[in-house]
Amino acid sequence: MTDMETSLLRYIVLVPLIGFGLGAFAANRDRPGLARMTGPGALILTFVLALIAVSRLWGLAPDGALVDNIYTWIEAGPLDIDLSFRVDRLTSVMILIITGVGSLIHIYSLGYMDDDPDVARYFAYLNLFVASMLILVLGDSLPVMFIGWEGVGLCSYLLIGFWYKEMPNADAGQKAMIANRVGDAAFLIGMFLIFWSLNEVGTATLNLQGINEQAGTLADKLPWVPTAACLLLLVGATGKSAQVPLYVWLPDAMAGPTPVSALIHAATMVTAGVYMIARLSFLYVEAPAAMDVVATIGGITCLFAATMAIVQEDLKKVLAYSTVSQIGYMIIGVGVGAFSAGIFHLMMHAFFKALLFLCAGAVMHALHGELRMSHMGGLKEKMPITARTFFIAALAIAGVPGFAAFFSKDMVLEAAFVNGNVFVWFLGVTAAGFTAFYVFRAYFLTFTGESRLDPEKAAHVHEMPSVMTVPLMILAVLSIIGGYIGLPFHLLWGDAIGEYLAPSLAHVEHHGHPSTGTLLMLMTTATAVALLGIWWAHTLYVRSPETLDKVYAKTTRIYEVLYNKYWIDELYDFMIIDPYKRASRFFWKTVDAVVIDGVVNGVGAVVVWNSSVLRRLQTGNVQSYALGMLIGAVAIIGGYWLFMGVG
Repeated sequence: MTDMETSLLRYIVLVPLIGFGLGAFAANRDRPGLARMTGPGALILTFVLALIAVSRLWGLAPDGALVDNIYTWIEAGPLDIDLSFRVDRLTSVMILIITGVGSLIHIYSLGYMDDDPDVARYFAYLNLFVASMLILVLGDSLPVMFIGWEGVGLCSYLLIGFWYKEMPNADAGQKAMIANRVGDAAFLIGMFLIFWSLNEVGTATLNLQGINEQAGTLADKLPWVPTAACLLLLVGATGKSAQVPLYVWLPDAMAGPTPVSALIHAATMVTAGVYMIARLSFLYVEAPAAMDVVATIGGITCLFAATMAIVQEDLKKVLAYSTVSQIGYMIIGVGVGAFSAGIFHLMMHAFFKALLFLCAGAVMHALHGELRMSHMGGLKEKMPITARTFFIAALAIAGVPGFAAFFSKDMVLEAAFVNGNVFVWFLGVTAAGFTAFYVFRAYFLTFTGESRLDPEKAAHVHEMPSVMTVPLMILAVLSIIGGYIGLPFHLLWGDAIGEYLAPSLAHVEHHGHPSTGTLLMLMTTATAVALLGIWWAHTLYVRSPETLDKVYAKTTRIYEVLYNKYWIDELYDFMIIDPYKRASRFFWKTVDAVVIDGVVNGVGAVVVWNSSVLRRLQTGNVQSYALGMLIGAVAIIGGYWLFMGVG
């Protein structure tokens, strides 16, 4: 591989960084037209570069990779870190998702943000986010990955709080930043533990390939380390990927522009934790206890979030909790050792969830900011493209046979059952029913039935321009055909995505080989539960709305619990936030203001008092100085005489 071919990787990161610089320049000089051109243009060019890199990767052996060593970043004792980017088969999938879906979202944003006066700043932040995400997935070592890891956290703060003049938006950005910092602290400790332990038993390194290669040795000599390190890294993943217990920031993140939700909270950033676990799969398979925890957290999260989504009134909040739930399926996949299935669902989720968010953005745009589904209805006639593409995305996420998640979600659930995680499988299947219910509830309330729009808004509802609808149609096609890269039962080309990713991921032996009948039973069960969820949503919101009142009357207490999101935010405020504020106030008003300031101010007061006394001796009178010298001389002589006399 020539230097020119490998150096291509640095330009995949550099181009969106240049887009960020041009966007910042345009924002500073008030030239929004420049940002509208360079923002999407930089992403489209980056997507082309990613395609070229992947095409060159296909010319290598299955376990081959493109590596771009830019320079030695840190060299201190055993610590030797290069600023290096690497593309293997796993990375190739990620960069195509980031740049491909990212390009569509940038194009969509041209219409969505057309009237926003800060559009240049918006595109600058968006380009910086993509650059950070590319650093995260291209980084050849944990420290380089961590640069991107922190970068996407910063950009999420900037983009969530983009309309920062409204306090709830600024608070949402801060909440995301704080929740991610908790996970990031654990990530750092896990990274330090890996380096220390490898220095003890092998070759000290933070290179991802080096860690994976020495994982077996590390497990043999220090058996507790892989489990501890993997659990610490998992905490980091729960922050970035919004899993229990650090999921609370993502629903509030809907305060940002809707295309931001589509990019950061559907297609890229929230999948960072899943990617990190898959990237270190060889280390994780040496820690089966940690993998059990990973799978359990994924299972709990996917059901927990889905139950909250079924009662949300805000369309974007429904999709927010849906994102938390769907990431849970990916975490289940990597937790049960089906790493390729987790990445497969990650890819499908990028298509259908980005589509759902962009459709929600189109509705919000048409209704001048309205997101309450109770104030919608009947939009199918006036927004046919948006309605049809939302319907396709709903079929995809619900797991209806033939659509994206039918293949990827089924593969995850099948792996959970086959590997003996029946409890996790049960959680996932139950969540599938809730998923189908809440997404079709959203569709029926928004697009079907009688219009419940305010008269002023109803008069101006219209379909979005092509710059917004074309990305919807492309994502809709991908939500239909995308799943066919992973077919069950060795049909046609079989599990092509699994075979493609295999050289980059660890392999976990299944507990036995299930029969075709068992696999069909699992597939049929998941599909039946999903179809039941669709039927129940149709019954309550289309065919027999009066039934909804009866159901509500019998489930009022349950509804209150779900609507209030189990009071988790209030619990966190009571247990963590409020005590922290009280402690901060004590240290501020007592320790800082009274003790520390008192000591400092007291020293100053003593100095002032001493100065006021001593300055009286500085009279400026020569006779006084002579008298003082005489008195001093007499005192010295007298003291000497007394001392000698005593002696």
